[in-house]
Amino acid sequence: MAVNLGAGRLKQIDPNLIDPNDENPRLVFRQEDMEQLLASIDKHGIQVPVSVFPVGGRYRLIDGERRWRCAKKLRLGTIPALIHKRPSELQNLLLMYNIHALREQWDYFTIASKLDRIISLMAKDLRRKPTEVELSDATGLTRGQIRRCRLILDLPDRFKEELRRELALPKSQQKLSEDFFLEMEKSLKTVFKRLPEYKTEQNKIRDTLVTKFRDGVISAVTDFRQLSKIATATRQLGISERNAKKALDGIFDSTNKFGIRDAYHTTVEFGYSEKQARRSVESLSGFLDDVLEQHKESRLDQEFMKELRALYERLRKILRS
Repeated sequence: MAVNLGAGRLKQIDPNLIDPNDENPRLVFRQEDMEQLLASIDKHGIQVPVSVFPVGGRYRLIDGERRWRCAKKLRLGTIPALIHKRPSELQNLLLMYNIHALREQWDYFTIASKLDRIISLMAKDLRRKPTEVELSDATGLTRGQIRRCRLILDLPDRFKEELRRELALPKSQQKLSEDFFLEMEKSLKTVFKRLPEYKTEQNKIRDTLVTKFRDGVISAVTDFRQLSKIATATRQLGISERNAKKALDGIFDSTNKFGIRDAYHTTVEFGYSEKQARRSVESLSGFLDDVLEQHKESRLDQEFMKELRALYERLRKILRS
């Protein structure tokens, strides 16, 4: 679904005659970024024209709200603008998505904010819900980005509001980042799929995980990948469901300081390490079979031979026990 309003007619326009676009997905304008752009425009002027379309005797933005805001703050008399024909509601949204997909990476919260509306408008045109591929082609988003947006959309409203506040802060000051919520939701999706009895307590579990992350009990967003591994260990490693639940219950209990790493270490870490070691042994065995079949023993590196002898001694000890 290509969106093309043409090249547009370049004109100098009084920024006071331009209105923001209500459909702009961008919800957050970070003060730090705005100050940098303001300084650049004050020194060099607006180098890239904003894009607008006429509405009555005024204009509405398609692209360039940050530049327009800076121009108004600097009280510029005119700014360069490309004037396009008025788009449809769907074209209006898709244009902004495609423009920003090329120029910069929006926050997922920003992308997700209008994605449901795009799906609804596309469904009217197509007379069916758009596929993930069609949605990707229309918006310029990858299918992975679309899936991450859906995780954000499914968050409870209180977390969305908290995320909105966090995104207004400089990146270095954000504690509960988008990455935190995305990693948490992906891991919980795995937990609920493997052990559906936990799904009835999902909001309580989320609150506990947020609190433990704030308190440092969960030390990194990547810890949630270990949470997924605990949930899948019943299938991957064959550990009992009772042991997996015992570990998860400890993580989801708000009254303790039991973190994901603690649970992973005490329950499944050795099992996953053993599984990885088994793959390495199989790979080494296959290599040594090739060496023997092709009579290439003499071509083995001396350092490698030294490691093999040391490995042999360790294996003798293990096998004797």
